[in-house]
Amino acid sequence: MVITLTPVPDIPLVRPGDDLAALMIAACERNALAPADGDILVVAQKIVSKAEGRYVDLAKITPSPHAAALASEVEKDPRLVEVILGETRRVVRQSPGVLIVEHRLGFIMANAGVDRSNIDPEIAAEPVLLLPSDPDASAERLHTRLAAHFRKRLGVVITDSWGRAWRRGTVGVALGVAGLPALMDMRGRPDLFGHPLRVTQTGFADEIASAASLVMGQADEGRPMVLMRGVSWSESPLPGAALIRPAEEDLFR
Repeated sequence: MVITLTPVPDIPLVRPGDDLAALMIAACERNALAPADGDILVVAQKIVSKAEGRYVDLAKITPSPHAAALASEVEKDPRLVEVILGETRRVVRQSPGVLIVEHRLGFIMANAGVDRSNIDPEIAAEPVLLLPSDPDASAERLHTRLAAHFRKRLGVVITDSWGRAWRRGTVGVALGVAGLPALMDMRGRPDLFGHPLRVTQTGFADEIASAASLVMGQADEGRPMVLMRGVSWSESPLPGAALIRPAEEDLFR
């Protein structure tokens, strides 16, 4: 098996209301990158959120007493904490400089994904960017447009960078998935010696996202889209939400 990861260059700065699928199609065609059956287009969450206008202007936020108290504890801007809490089901852990929450979509993550990096300062006085409202729906819309235009069987993964509880460093993870199985259930399949696997499930879309993040980069690289080729699957599509462990199965909540 040979897997290739090709960055798609020349995607312009994305602004609210932009037709992201059209921008992606144009970038592929400008660079003579023609997706083939089974290819996966991996897209950075940030440009999806930008196109969807998921901005909040901190200059217009008045923090609640609860946000102000929590901000003092975690040493963050109270207005930022107010925005974070607006995207949060519950606070999981907090300490100076750290605020880990359960996002309203079920993700356990830092700051509910609210981000200040790589944001056009002309958007607002003090802009911050939220995650897409529904990453799986966003992925499905892109998948529908791209598959129809190129007339190919494609997958789409919307990726973000997260830290991990037991290891240092961020890795790419899948937020939204369409056209491929986010999770593969390997239980019942034989191992090399014929023993049936009992607990193995593979975070297929997370592995795709992590591989693509090596090409995308984390700073000023400006590579928010990657074309992945050579990955195969036979399972039915599953959305990114399938990757979230239900609370009753989570021993660490």
